[in-house]
Amino acid sequence: MFVLKAEMEWIDIERTGVMIPKDPVMLLSYVNLKLRDFYDNLDALCEDLDANRDEIVGKLSGIDYHYDEEKNQFV
Repeated sequence: MFVLKAEMEWIDIERTGVMIPKDPVMLLSYVNLKLRDFYDNLDALCEDLDANRDEIVGKLSGIDYHYDEEKNQFV
């Protein structure tokens, strides 16, 4: 889908997918920021971003971080 701006520029606003970091430390920062600022829980984040929950949890457990539901963060 395209939207015409007032300056007559065309901007592609079609959602092409969200890039989630593959590096575990960058993933930790990214996911915790998203959880803190935008999502009530990990399931909502995964659903909205079309991300695999098990993959995120597995990658972060590899660097000894685990999802804390009460805090809604990986700690």
